[in-house]
Amino acid sequence: MNSKFIIDSNASILSAMQKIDVNKESFLLCINKGGLLDGTLTDGDIRRYIVKSKNLDANVADVMSKNFESLDTDDTFRDIAEKFKSRKIQFLPILKNKKLKNILTKKQFHIMLLEDMKIDLLKDFSLYDEKNLEHEIYNKPWGFYKSTLFTELAQSKVITVFPNEELSLQEHKKREEHWVIIKGKAKVVLGDSELLLNAGKYVYIPKGVKHQIVNLSKNENLIFAEVQLGEYFGEDDIIRYKDKYNRI
Repeated sequence: MNSKFIIDSNASILSAMQKIDVNKESFLLCINKGGLLDGTLTDGDIRRYIVKSKNLDANVADVMSKNFESLDTDDTFRDIAEKFKSRKIQFLPILKNKKLKNILTKKQFHIMLLEDMKIDLLKDFSLYDEKNLEHEIYNKPWGFYKSTLFTELAQSKVITVFPNEELSLQEHKKREEHWVIIKGKAKVVLGDSELLLNAGKYVYIPKGVKHQIVNLSKNENLIFAEVQLGEYFGEDDIIRYKDKYNRI
């Protein structure tokens, strides 16, 4: 558990502000001398207290919130998901017999889901690379996509293609793809065939088969789900044969 998120309940609010500035997550967990969690403290708590009281000499115990949500080390995925449904909750202390054992932020929970990690509330969540979450939406010349799963053997994404735009004619050697049309009308090139698909239709793209999807609409986005299965998902496994945006 990272000590940069922990502060003594008797510390000054100035030291709390300095610690929050270092940890970049805008919160601290307040521990008493017995090692028990007394409360939580956010930069908003401090700001509101100073504006109201004009007192800069207060201790953390004067400002912290004693009404906070937490998890137990034995809690399940359902328990975590239910608590993080609240927009107000951005982090959850993890306790065992009222003693602080770990901390889980909402961002870290989303990374667990994105990368299909096993739920283990004693794991060191600070080791998670939050860049994976920050870059889950990728801008492309034809539109954008949002990653929904990112594992060693599978990836999935929801892809939006703008009106009159198209993906390149391409193939992959190391992965197969499964497309389900969610919204709009699409022309799909699959080998030597052309298919016209609308919402609810599905197409399977084997390894080594040329394929392309085109948004036929002049004013409506095309949205489809893509599931990739295979051994490798890098950009260098995209072999382009024709591309509207000169990326060959």
